[in-house]
Amino acid sequence: MIKDPQACIVRKESWKDYHLLSLESPKIALEGQPGQFIMVRITEHSHPLLRRPFSIHSIDGRNVEIFFLSSGLGTSLLSQKKTNDTLDILGPLGKGFNLNDHFKEKDVTIIGGGRGIAPLYFLAQRLSFLGASIRIFYGGKTLADLPLKDKLKKAGFDTFFSTDDGSFGFKGLITDFFKAELEIFTPIHIFSCGPEPMMAKIAKIAQKKKIPAEFSLESVMGCGFGACWSCVRKIRRGNKEEWVKICEEGPVFSADEIIWKEGDK
Repeated sequence: MIKDPQACIVRKESWKDYHLLSLESPKIALEGQPGQFIMVRITEHSHPLLRRPFSIHSIDGRNVEIFFLSSGLGTSLLSQKKTNDTLDILGPLGKGFNLNDHFKEKDVTIIGGGRGIAPLYFLAQRLSFLGASIRIFYGGKTLADLPLKDKLKKAGFDTFFSTDDGSFGFKGLITDFFKAELEIFTPIHIFSCGPEPMMAKIAKIAQKKKIPAEFSLESVMGCGFGACWSCVRKIRRGNKEEWVKICEEGPVFSADEIIWKEGDK
């Protein structure tokens, strides 16, 4: 873990409530892996007191990118930061996606919902480097919830979009779109991040089709490195269920490890 108290914002993009910040932090950029995250101190004041976790969206040379939705006090304050402002950050933290040469010339699928696309762009970049054939499914409630659609297209990824209201792409849930497309192709692996009900449905589809899957889970975190126990969750370990710290043991877990909430099944 590296502490960088002077990570400079070198670029900022915004799409209404969605924002992307590129932070110059060479040491963290050198070590960061897809699925890992950083903890950001939002202000120099005591409120909000705790740092906020953000997935590593991409790494570009010396810079670490984060992508987020302004949805509360912390993210609202962060969205007001400007180019050349500095942030105090910790990272890279957590365990990311399982990547290896096994994916070379193999079909894999990435599924993101809304702000859940955040860690998946970096993942797609690394999978592409490994030689995988990638399909990205990106869903949102409306067109406004797909701010990175052009970025994904420009990067050359095979992309599939959906909106609940039909304002762009497939009309309906991204899980329904993905399920329909499975009649045409079968990936060897699924990676996903987004709302928990969405991921729970994908896990069910993956189990039925016997496709290995990995999910990046969201959690409220106080420290980000296992000291405070604020992000515990029941995870299946073999035949047992154990309370584990999402920040330390995850945030990425395989489908067979995750115990989904009752209402999400």
